[in-house]
Amino acid sequence: MLKLPIYMDNHATTRVDPRVVDAMLPYFSEKFGNAASRNHSFGWEAEEAVEKARGQIAAIIGAKSKEIIFTSGATESDNLAIKGVVDFYKDKGNHIVTCVTEHKAVLDSCRALERAGRATVTYLPVDKYGMVDPDEVRKAITDKTVLVTIMFANNEIGTIHPIAEIGKITREKGVVFHCDAVQAIGKVPVDVDRCGIDLMSLTAHKLYGPKGVGALYVRSKGPRVRLTPIIDGGGHERGMRSGTLNVPGIVGFGAACEIAQREMTDEAARLVELRTRLQAGLFERLEDVYLNGHPTERLPGNLNLSFAYVEGESLLMGINDVAVSSGSACTSATLEPSYVIRALGIDEELAHSSIRFGLGRFNTAEEIDFVTERVSGEVKRLRDMSPLYEMAKEGIDLKSVNWKAD
Repeated sequence: MLKLPIYMDNHATTRVDPRVVDAMLPYFSEKFGNAASRNHSFGWEAEEAVEKARGQIAAIIGAKSKEIIFTSGATESDNLAIKGVVDFYKDKGNHIVTCVTEHKAVLDSCRALERAGRATVTYLPVDKYGMVDPDEVRKAITDKTVLVTIMFANNEIGTIHPIAEIGKITREKGVVFHCDAVQAIGKVPVDVDRCGIDLMSLTAHKLYGPKGVGALYVRSKGPRVRLTPIIDGGGHERGMRSGTLNVPGIVGFGAACEIAQREMTDEAARLVELRTRLQAGLFERLEDVYLNGHPTERLPGNLNLSFAYVEGESLLMGINDVAVSSGSACTSATLEPSYVIRALGIDEELAHSSIRFGLGRFNTAEEIDFVTERVSGEVKRLRDMSPLYEMAKEGIDLKSVNWKAD
């Protein structure tokens, strides 16, 4: 039986997998030690659990256990990677290369460094699919460049960047390469060596783990990457991130990675099937619907569509029994059109009509069919009330209309 409301915002966060909850539970009460307490069994037990999780997380990206540094989440990991590199390598240069569609945690970290006079930043454009051109990365690198930071997959439109090509360029140029891989881990194969990645931001709550725990992969060899910490304290995590470790969260993160690594291939195929079903159903029932992002090089569960002549926020309110979004969770408080969608060259009106469907592990075909009918019905209802839609159907070129009153 269909249960409402239906959750399809899995890029914002995911439900914790019951198997992950089971793994975490003992570490809240029975095994409650501090992993830094190295003089009794309670601490040893906690430390052992942390090291097991470190190995599980390292395995899903092809890293070594010691290269995983625990943080409070991907935002902290992005801040540590970007600010930590700029501070440590300041004698070499202060130039960063990034992309206009990065997550706010990356863009705002770069802008903070610019405002403080600590870095200069090049913001690369993307093509109509939201993909950055590796040649543009190459051209942007100077002898003062210390960091290139490009996300693996976009959180709004699902486009997967040519990360291995970019990694090859940064390796040739001797520049540190950071990648925010939050949306990609557990969804598509990620290998830090194959992709030439030196630093990678991860978080648990995007792959059916708990909120409030993340990690930063820091390459230890070939080349070894050094960072200046942004949090000072007891010298935890190889001196890069001080603070008492969130043992239950870390255990959950590790369990989530192990499950994802084991089930990723089958899960991705199922999600592509559901996504295709949803897209085909909406395109069949509606006209003037446009896909945002790359048609094939995209996350399995991502479908971002623009419904012309419909205001995205009105559509969201009209389908309040379906949880979707009109942008990333970090920018949903603003009524401005998505900066990611605008970067594709889409005009403001169409950008305002974009909706992100984030399909995940617990979605079903029955839910897809319900959402298809619900969304298409609401789009038709809103268009029936829209004079713009009526004018467009009459063949009037809306761009040529002079809307100003005499």
